[in-house]
Amino acid sequence: MGVKGWNVAVLVAIGAIWFCGTTQREKPVTADTHATTKLSVLESKAATAPTDAKATRELAQAYLDSNQPGMAIGTIERAPVAVRSEPSVDHLYARALLEQGRSQDALAAERRVLEKCADPSAEVPACSTWLIASATRRAEIIEQLVELGVEDANAQPEASSLAYHNATRQVSLSVSSSQ
Repeated sequence: MGVKGWNVAVLVAIGAIWFCGTTQREKPVTADTHATTKLSVLESKAATAPTDAKATRELAQAYLDSNQPGMAIGTIERAPVAVRSEPSVDHLYARALLEQGRSQDALAAERRVLEKCADPSAEVPACSTWLIASATRRAEIIEQLVELGVEDANAQPEASSLAYHNATRQVSLSVSSSQ
């Protein structure tokens, strides 16, 4: 190969390096501009009122709706203790932990919610019937996941389905009259 061949090879190599080395735009975390706008509004609201449990809960819920459980966890963990200890926020925290693949931590959070809701002398507001029912059902499902050794429900769909079936099965009795 002559000098011309080497020159062409070097130019092609330089062109390939230049082409591969260019920066690319990152994909947005949320593709929907409406969702992005909603998130930025909720982020501003939560930043201006850090002691508002409702603002923290709405922001964490929006992160979960955008498939960002890590952001929801971070939002709740950075909130003041008074906000984190509210049962509805802790219930949302358990869901975020479960979606991130931390079943044992999610079960502990759901058990805290149920303990807070069962304590009549607590300073937290009374738990709604929906919250108690939801926390009870989710705790039963997560308990089955933990018993089966499933940390990440998304990574083990068959075991997750079995755990869900075990937790939600119902027994029916039929009474027959015999003559």
